[in-house]
Amino acid sequence: MLDRLVKKGTPSRAEVSDAVLAARAECVMLNKGPYLEQGIRVLTEVLRRMQDHQYKKTPKMRPLKVWS
Repeated sequence: MLDRLVKKGTPSRAEVSDAVLAARAECVMLNKGPYLEQGIRVLTEVLRRMQDHQYKKTPKMRPLKVWS
């Protein structure tokens, strides 16, 4: 997860997309590298934002209305 960010300091678009999808996973792991702290900050922010966004996208059934 965020391998290029942790090793080179700049994430690729695909890595950010993968981090967004990781919000649905039970755990997320980062590889070690010189920019590990930056990777943790970015991942934390992405997961925080997606938590609120995914909550809004939770499918809900509309109330059942029966003729009276």
